[in-house]
Amino acid sequence: MDSLLTSAVAGLSAGGAYAILGVCVVFTFRLVAVVNFTATALGAVGAFTMVFLIEAGYPTFPAVLTGIVAGTVSSVVVGFVTTVWFSGASQTVKAAVTAALLVCFIALGLRLTGGQHPRAFPDLIGGEGLRIAGVTITAASLFSIAMAVVLTFAVEQFLARTRTGLQLRALSEKPMAAELLGIPVRPLALGVWGLSGAMTTVALMLIAPLRSPDFGSLSLLVVPAFAAALVGMFNSFRAALAGGILIGVIEGLASGFVELAQYRSAVPFLVILAVLLWSQRGARWDEAR
Repeated sequence: MDSLLTSAVAGLSAGGAYAILGVCVVFTFRLVAVVNFTATALGAVGAFTMVFLIEAGYPTFPAVLTGIVAGTVSSVVVGFVTTVWFSGASQTVKAAVTAALLVCFIALGLRLTGGQHPRAFPDLIGGEGLRIAGVTITAASLFSIAMAVVLTFAVEQFLARTRTGLQLRALSEKPMAAELLGIPVRPLALGVWGLSGAMTTVALMLIAPLRSPDFGSLSLLVVPAFAAALVGMFNSFRAALAGGILIGVIEGLASGFVELAQYRSAVPFLVILAVLLWSQRGARWDEAR
C-alpha cells in the first residue's frame, strides 16, 4: 500500500505540469477558438533555448527567463499566422494548420537539437517539500500543482472581473461584433497566444527532467494536454486542472507495477477514450431505448 501511495505521489509533479498544459489549451480554445496542436512544441522551443544557454555557461535564472521569452515569441508567431492569414477560416481549418505546424516544428526541432538523444535538463525546483505519512512530496510537485491552481483561478477571475477579460470574452463569442465595437481584436488574440506560450514553456521546463527530454517527446506531451482539456470539454478550467492532476497520478500508479510501467504513456489516450464514451452516453442510451 505504501509503495502505491509513493507511486501516486510521484505522479503529482507530472500531473501539475499536465494541468498547466490543459488549462493553457482551454484558455486558447475559449478565447481565440483554436485547438492548438503546436502548444507543447512551442513550449519545447523555450525549454531547449534554456538548456542550450545553460550548456553554453550562462547562469540558470537568465537562461530560464530567455527560454520563457523564446516560447512566448514562438507562440505569438503561430498566433499571428492563425489570426492574420486564417482569420476567416473555420475552427477545423485552424486546427489543421496547427497540426501541420506541429509536424514541421518536430522535424525542425529534432534536427536542430540532436535528434532523439535526450538533453540534460536541470531540476529547477529541487529538494523535499513535505513528508506526510512517510511519503515525501517533492518541492517540484508542490510548485507545479500550486502554479496550476493559481493559474486556473487567476484566469477565471481575470476573465470575470477585468475590462480586458470582458473584451476577451467578447472576442471569443462574437469576434466580428467585437471588432466593430472598437475592441483591439488582433492585439488581444496575440496576447492570449503569448501568455499561453509562456505558461506552456514553464510547464515543460518542470516536467522535462522526469521524461526522455528530446524535442519530439516533449512536443508529443500535447496528448496529455488535450486529454486534460477534454476532461473539461475544452471549456472548464477547473475540470482541466483536475484532469491533468488525475492523469499524472494514474501514470504514477501505473509506474508502480512492473507489468504496467511500460504502458503508462497510454494513460492519456485511455482518458480521451473514456471521456468521449462518457460524452456520448445520452445518445447511446436513446438508441438503446
